[in-house]
Order: sequence, then C-alpha cells, then structure tokens
Amino acid sequence: MKKTQAEKKYEALKQEILALGWARPGSVIRRYMRCGNPSCRCMAKPPELHGPYYQWSHKIRGRSVSARLSVDQARLALGWAGNHKKLKKLLRQVEALALQETDRILGTIS
Repeated sequence: MKKTQAEKKYEALKQEILALGWARPGSVIRRYMRCGNPSCRCMAKPPELHGPYYQWSHKIRGRSVSARLSVDQARLALGWAGNHKKLKKLLRQVEALALQETDRILGTIS
C-alpha cells in the first residue's frame, strides 16, 4: 500500500524526534552581578560587574527552580534546552498533521 503525503510527513517528523539528543526544559542565562562589598569594583561608577555566571532556570509546578552551572555544564544545558525547543516544535507539527488527517478520515469535522 502506497503512503500518502501526510503519512510520509508524519514519518519524517517522527524520525526528526528520534534523532534529537537529550532534551531539558528551561533556559540558560549568563549573568554579571554585584557582590555588595562597598569598596569593590562592582560598586564603582561605572561598575565592573563580576561574572559571567551561568544559571539554568525552569518552572516546576508553578515555582521557579534554578541552578548555577559551570561553563561546561552551561554548554551542555544550552544544547539540551535547544533540543527541548525543537521537540516542542516538532510535536506541535505532529499534532497539527494528526488533527488534519484524522479530521479527513472521520469526514465529519471540518
């Protein structure tokens, strides 16, 4: 039985999902901060802030969770966060295609 265009697209999307590595929700930010010591360079005009410091953050059950990361950890987490964004995009495409095709198959929903 020959595959339809929609079935081919569906299979291609599944393969893209399978090809992703680890996926981690959240974001990685690079921060520069003041230490609070009144005689430190970070309190000067203009300030010379400390950093960069890397931090991962994500909401879990409505609460923000964060963790400080080393440079190497931040590099890994950035890749995983990128994979998570790709995964969500691919899943939205799978969902839209599935709705379109199942509507067509059912023939009752427009």
